[in-house]
Amino acid sequence: MSHTLRIRAPRPRTQVRRRLKAALLASAVSVCLVAASAPPVPLGVGDRLFPYLGNPGYDVASYDLSFTYPGSNNKPLQAVTTIDAWTTASLDRLNLDFAHGTVESVLVDDLPASFATVGDDLVITPETPLPEGSWMRITVRHTSDPRAVEGRDSGWVRTADGLAMANQADVGHLVFPSNDHPSDKAMFTIRVTAPDEYTAVANGLPTGVDRAGGATTWTYRTQHPMATELAQVSIGRSSVPHREGPHGLPVRDVVPTKDRDKLEPWLAKTPDQIAWMESKVGPYPFETYGLLMAEASTGFELETQTLSLFEKDLFTEPLYPKWYVESIMVHELSHQWFGDSVSPRTWSDLWLNEGHATWYEALYAQEKAKKPMETRMKAAYGASDGWRAAGGPPAAPKAPAEGQKIGIFRPNVYDGAALALYALRQEIGREAFERLERSWVQDHRDGTATTADFERLASDISGRDLSGFFKGWLYGEKTPPMPGHPDWKPDAPTKKPAAKPAPKAAAVTAKPASAR
Repeated sequence: MSHTLRIRAPRPRTQVRRRLKAALLASAVSVCLVAASAPPVPLGVGDRLFPYLGNPGYDVASYDLSFTYPGSNNKPLQAVTTIDAWTTASLDRLNLDFAHGTVESVLVDDLPASFATVGDDLVITPETPLPEGSWMRITVRHTSDPRAVEGRDSGWVRTADGLAMANQADVGHLVFPSNDHPSDKAMFTIRVTAPDEYTAVANGLPTGVDRAGGATTWTYRTQHPMATELAQVSIGRSSVPHREGPHGLPVRDVVPTKDRDKLEPWLAKTPDQIAWMESKVGPYPFETYGLLMAEASTGFELETQTLSLFEKDLFTEPLYPKWYVESIMVHELSHQWFGDSVSPRTWSDLWLNEGHATWYEALYAQEKAKKPMETRMKAAYGASDGWRAAGGPPAAPKAPAEGQKIGIFRPNVYDGAALALYALRQEIGREAFERLERSWVQDHRDGTATTADFERLASDISGRDLSGFFKGWLYGEKTPPMPGHPDWKPDAPTKKPAAKPAPKAAAVTAKPASAR
């Protein structure tokens, strides 16, 4: 469109203003009509690993999720998702991430809105455009299908007696409409209605239980912002034992009722583990904590906020040694600080989550079970070049295969990233490293952060420019020399083709199971 300037005799000022206003309105309407008539397309926030995840133009403040469980985990749940958000741009159309459910209706500010699904996006056209800086409420009535998508991981986990959630990394939007990217954290209210014989538990603290007509509605609310990938809903024939953690912290767990007595000795360990983590990095960051021990085969454990998901068999199978199970409990617990309270700004920053969780897992095993961290790190050093070749360096992981949400959870972001933290402690000294860890979780609590943020803080605390150190350890194709251990050498490369990643990232110690 071009504009030509013509010089004419001056008109009265009021007439100019009226014509200018009319022209601007006409221009705005024509732009809206052109945009509205354009075909809907999927959008994203440009994440390097998940380009179409998340959406621009708004910032979510809160989610209100309502699920009605039909009493069977192979049938869709009826659901209502209400999103309150601020617009960060003028919007005549907006996208939510949502797939694998039927959308029945959409309201924007209580007015019916048209909608279409494109790829994994629900594209909504409100009745009137939304100006930048305005408050909006989106209400979507939909179904939420717990049955797996062919060729793709699902967000729901079907358990022996109900459901749980495992939305990491990119499948929260297969459960509910959302801005499904960790950069946009929000508060959550979660309501679950189920037949009376079921118990429902979700993130945060309970705010109400209502019984009517043979069904019970359970309501939970978070007191801190949360990423969509960390949402958790458990529905099952469950018991919910309670205990007290440090400083009066309410600790509640969710276990199959028939296994409660068998699992109690493991549950009783949590308060001391929280106290141990607090001694390392400072106060626990949330309003409650607990373990959800699900009777399901997932291939991983998961740090869903305030209620970590575990396979029950991890605690009941004699295959797993006691020290190992306890260290995995600490792995998921430490994520409450590293990954949940301080979330990755992008999925390339995943190493900040998993590297730290692996670090404290190994440190706990060293202090409580006499499993030397140095031994584990030396073995990791030997394997590190192979991990980098297969999955990329820790802060630049290779993209996952399409439809495989756990494809980015490779050894390079677990022991490979913990190895980088070990090198950092060797480089700046134990005292500076421990100050860095405490400052990191304190400075970024309830927020998101990047690898660059961590690099800056480490340089500030150590009083040194560490850019060269981090370039090699986080982005290098080859593993740099280990400070203080010139004798450590990478393993000789093998001629065998690299194996595909296991369904969960195996640690270097050839453990029987692993954690996320």
